[in-house]
Amino acid sequence: MSDTPLLTTPLAALHHELGARMVPFAGYQMPVQYPAGLMAEHLHTREHAGLFDVSHMGQLMVRGADAAAALETLMPVDVRGLAVGRQRYGLLINDAGGIIDDLMFFRQEENAFFIIVNGACKVGDIAHIRERIGARCSIETMPDHGLLALQGPEAVTALEPLVPGVDRLVFMSGAHFTWQGTPLFITRSGYTGEDGFEISVPGNRAEALARALLARPQVQAIGLGARNSLRLEAGLCLYGNDIDATTTPPEAALNWAIQKARRAGGDRAGGFPGAEKILAQIANPALLERKRVGLVALERVPVREHTELHDAGGQLVGTVTSGLLSPSLGKPIALGYLPPALAVNGTRVDAMVRGKPVPMQVAATPFLPPRYHRG
Repeated sequence: MSDTPLLTTPLAALHHELGARMVPFAGYQMPVQYPAGLMAEHLHTREHAGLFDVSHMGQLMVRGADAAAALETLMPVDVRGLAVGRQRYGLLINDAGGIIDDLMFFRQEENAFFIIVNGACKVGDIAHIRERIGARCSIETMPDHGLLALQGPEAVTALEPLVPGVDRLVFMSGAHFTWQGTPLFITRSGYTGEDGFEISVPGNRAEALARALLARPQVQAIGLGARNSLRLEAGLCLYGNDIDATTTPPEAALNWAIQKARRAGGDRAGGFPGAEKILAQIANPALLERKRVGLVALERVPVREHTELHDAGGQLVGTVTSGLLSPSLGKPIALGYLPPALAVNGTRVDAMVRGKPVPMQVAATPFLPPRYHRG
């Protein structure tokens, strides 16, 4: 047990005022749910708009004439081709081809990139980025900033009266705005499968902005529990569960995140850590020993992470990495890993729950159709 005291976000007092149940998460004291409970919070976000405190995540700026090229030495994604005003999903890769972290990066200016990394990984991520490219560009962290996520079909209805102009944004775009004289950086993105926004705000104004949003009739405060169930329904990976430093992007079914320019035959093929292994796996899927899949249980028995998956002969063939009873679908869903031969939609496997087999079927993800605002 660590003796290190838990950190708090700029919204800590507000969470307590709202009756949140607080838990340790990524070194922070964070709200897992509020009195309404996970199910109500989840469904409110799907139907209206939910406000999440994600200030534990790491925010940084990478600047310099060489910034785009430098970032391409860390990630197998097309950084140079990203237009100003646009955002992209990225992967930090280690020399063995494993995923150090997944992240979002945004090109604010030709030579300036805003990056958001996972809270549990941010110290290591920043050290890694500094070590690898710190001599080529400036890397500034933003510890004095909070981060709010407003998610759901009514997010734009709630935010537009406070911050006019956000309705013009489309999915994975963003811009600078002001609210009551406070500078905000807002992207139309999130991790729930819904339309929504992520708002970077100076920490000393985060609580005031959160209160203004919660005063809107569409918005309720949502905890980490519902954030997890929402992202799982959207088929999105949770770092540390579904992907980690031992997982390559092709194993994690993340080939879509590696653009053509960085693949074999592309303008800037390779040039990132683990490129030889990753590009070989993309070219020849037979090299994969496992692949991430979606799973739906055929009985109403929740299947949790670390549950073993067995084939028809009772042999251990894989593991569940995330799983729960889907609040929107009313049935158990999961992500897990299986051998490629079994990673085919419709394949039946058994999850061993308390020693009893629960039949599951490999299914396409996302489990719910996404509702991003693409314009």
